[in-house]
Amino acid sequence: MNPVIQFDSTKKTNTSKASLFSAVSLFSGAGGMDVGFIDAGFQVEWANDFDKAAAETYRRNIGDHMVHGDINEYLDDLQKYSGVDCLFGGPPCQGFSVAGKMDLDDPRSQLVKSFMQAVEIVRPRCFVMENVKALGSLSKFKSVRDELRSYADRLGYQTELLMFNAKDFGVPQARARVFFVGYLNAKSLNFEARARAYFAPQVSTIQAIGHLGPQGSVTNPQTCKAVVTLAANPVMRRSPYAGMLFNGAGRPINPNVPCATLPASMGGNKTPIIDDRHYYGDGHSWVEEYHEHLMSGGTPYGMHDTPESIRRITLEEARILHTFPKDYDFSGGMSATYRQIGNAVPCGLANAVARVAIDVLENRDVPEIDEGQLSLALAARG
Repeated sequence: MNPVIQFDSTKKTNTSKASLFSAVSLFSGAGGMDVGFIDAGFQVEWANDFDKAAAETYRRNIGDHMVHGDINEYLDDLQKYSGVDCLFGGPPCQGFSVAGKMDLDDPRSQLVKSFMQAVEIVRPRCFVMENVKALGSLSKFKSVRDELRSYADRLGYQTELLMFNAKDFGVPQARARVFFVGYLNAKSLNFEARARAYFAPQVSTIQAIGHLGPQGSVTNPQTCKAVVTLAANPVMRRSPYAGMLFNGAGRPINPNVPCATLPASMGGNKTPIIDDRHYYGDGHSWVEEYHEHLMSGGTPYGMHDTPESIRRITLEEARILHTFPKDYDFSGGMSATYRQIGNAVPCGLANAVARVAIDVLENRDVPEIDEGQLSLALAARG
């Protein structure tokens, strides 16, 4: 079977490596998906995003082939890239996200159609579209899924709709996403079965960021300024990392498992929370202690009774948890950087998907993997 891989986010993006496969990138953002595809062996010839700061970040780290602006204004220009090996991207997901209004009339919800229009113009050998899990699972979006499949079928593409979670590929983040893939000429897709060959051991939050040290240190600069206050009426769950112990949507991160999905709304009180003492000190968890106090019938503490060690995650921690390469140079202020990270496809997830895309392009045999083999492979890497 194929070797189990784990993406190394400490490496800088290597855009000069010999690449065998050509690609066009849409809705590229800060380049999370592109980093993964480039590392797998794709050469991105053209990229686009509407966000000015994200486009500048892309140029700084990946290349000047980034074009800033509305993709609908550049569709005709894509004819010059006709026949590339892959067209990939993640159209904005806010219109489909359970964290949003899930509004089909949201203009951003129409951008999946723009993606398919680009496929029709470019006619790549394959395409890979990423979006939120809700687009692939909720009944209210069935009409969108049916329309995408019908569009691709009319163009002659064999397609599959798949659900992947970043944590299964060695990314220290539980981030479930849907991928709509299509191929013009492939003996067989079996994308999900192929992807299992690239499963990697789960990486916990503390395994990923435990080397950094507390905020304010040289290796872990200052986080956002949003104050962490305690809820007057906590919403309790069995886990101290669920429910609502704090005001705002930012939840404390369990250090012993992959972190929860990092939102694009980070930068304020929706930024996840950690305890410096728990992660970088003596290992004592105030969050768990306070949760136990409340579960035992204790009275909630005052709003500002949080210890100094409780704070929001830093940009460096967010970068690592999203598997962006070391020293990735983000454009814009702190809020813009948090937004770019939260909006991106984790580089490690993109890398695994890109490797599977290449396996199908090269018509490689589908690996035969049973649960025993998979467990042994993961144990060997753990």
